[in-house]
Amino acid sequence: MHRLTIHHRVNRGMGGAREPWINQAPNLLLVCAECNGWFEDNPRASYEAGWKVRRPQVPDEVEVRYADGRVYLLAPDGVRTTVVGAAR
Repeated sequence: MHRLTIHHRVNRGMGGAREPWINQAPNLLLVCAECNGWFEDNPRASYEAGWKVRRPQVPDEVEVRYADGRVYLLAPDGVRTTVVGAAR
């Protein structure tokens, strides 16, 4: 069994963050604990897949590719919308 953790796509930074969306659904992914470390060790691939998001972008505007190859936009209400025609 894998240990799971919540990954913030936009880093919270030291001491947290002031943005109201920082702990909302579009900025959060449930991932295995090992994957969370991989994101930090492999930033280029992580940004390309939307697993990490650079400021000033906001996560609900950045597509995220799931492990099965599907691409989604994540909404503040927690709903995932499939991105049709996304490159795989």
